[in-house]
Amino acid sequence: MKKERSSFTSRLGFVLAAAGSAVGLGNLWRFPYLAAKYGGGTFLLVYIILAITFGFTIMIAEIAIGRKTRLSCIGAYSALDKRFGFLGWLASLVPVIITPYYCVIGGWVMKYFAEFLSGNSAETTSDAFFGNFISVQTPGALNTPVTWFVLYVLLNAVIVLFGVEKGIEKVSRIMMPVLVILSIIIAGYSLTLPGAMDGLKFYLLPRWEDFSVFTVLGAMGQLFYSMSLAMGIMITYGSYMQKDNILEHSVTQIEVFDTGIAMLAGLMIIPAMVAFSGGDTTLVQQSAGPGLMFGVLPKVFDSMAFGGFIGTIFFLLVLLAALTSSISLMETIVSIVVDKLHISRRTATIGVIVGVLALGLLSCLGYGPLSAIQPLGMAFLDFFDFISNSVIMPIVAFITCLLIGHFVGPKTVIDEVESSGAFHRKKLFVVMIRWIAPVMLIMILVTELLKVAGIIKV
Repeated sequence: MKKERSSFTSRLGFVLAAAGSAVGLGNLWRFPYLAAKYGGGTFLLVYIILAITFGFTIMIAEIAIGRKTRLSCIGAYSALDKRFGFLGWLASLVPVIITPYYCVIGGWVMKYFAEFLSGNSAETTSDAFFGNFISVQTPGALNTPVTWFVLYVLLNAVIVLFGVEKGIEKVSRIMMPVLVILSIIIAGYSLTLPGAMDGLKFYLLPRWEDFSVFTVLGAMGQLFYSMSLAMGIMITYGSYMQKDNILEHSVTQIEVFDTGIAMLAGLMIIPAMVAFSGGDTTLVQQSAGPGLMFGVLPKVFDSMAFGGFIGTIFFLLVLLAALTSSISLMETIVSIVVDKLHISRRTATIGVIVGVLALGLLSCLGYGPLSAIQPLGMAFLDFFDFISNSVIMPIVAFITCLLIGHFVGPKTVIDEVESSGAFHRKKLFVVMIRWIAPVMLIMILVTELLKVAGIIKV
């Protein structure tokens, strides 16, 4: 007898879980930097247009594939067309590669949250603090990234072990509203700082002189990576979606959550950094990624009144954002293992934990004891990030567009969407999936490869 597949208990549960997957570290440490660099309000306008066209198209296709087939990505692509079975295996590589190093970064966030919570925030402002921590040069069990990496992995595992309804959905129903509330609180406080209005104008007002093709490329790349596309997550979550949930409405709500949190991240960070810099916007335009999160922002918080408290709330917010993404990554791998090996969720989760811990240690120690090993001239974490984000994901999304647009046909997705409600953006979907989205994905792939090669700087 075929075991009944788990499912989310409601559309809200699905939307919060899927939105939680989309809302991650990229929203918080890359979106503000790109918005500041590429035209402020101009970038925001381009991003929103791409979200409701390009992002919508890829996301609704993946969720529809999952709901139609009721399978994780390996089985789902084969069910649509056996010739594309390889695509499921390629897509499944993405969470396998990303989850371990994402959990390493999640461990860094836990460490900073613990430092701020315990009143030691001043220590994090040292230029050497972060470097010594990730390079394993600071003595003490609580000062090594391995400890925090393991704790973060176990926290994810506990949630995934409880399953879709009692674990992922229940936790998402709590964490997502809290994340939104904390974002609003910090953004509101940031705007009260002396000089913050200059930062607000810099963030929101269009600067057409900064607009270029790189504005579009930057927005397109950020949107693609931010929305958890081409990594099997939306197919997996779609397979847990109830058939009577209105699919187009759900995707629209996920877009609103993801874009809203990204824009709130800009309101949290840019006005505060401009105020910290005395009106100078250079720091905002040059800070992104771990350097922003773990290097610059602790100094910004240290300069504020109640900075320790605000920093604690901020790193709690970042921890929640990281968790909502990493549990979806781990769940995707567990779902694949359960579907292919026909074993229990508990056994699959334990196996995945062991694999994540083993592979994650490479990234965890890649800036310290293993720093001499540099695949393609990169530390392990950067290498895994490049292979998954810059190479495999655009390829998976591109071939998915070919599959839906030119082989099985857009009607496959359209029928699934319309089985539970109207499909208002149907014509847009057809044009995007067949012609425009594939070209945009090739542009993302080529741009990322040229960036890594040092040929262009975006």
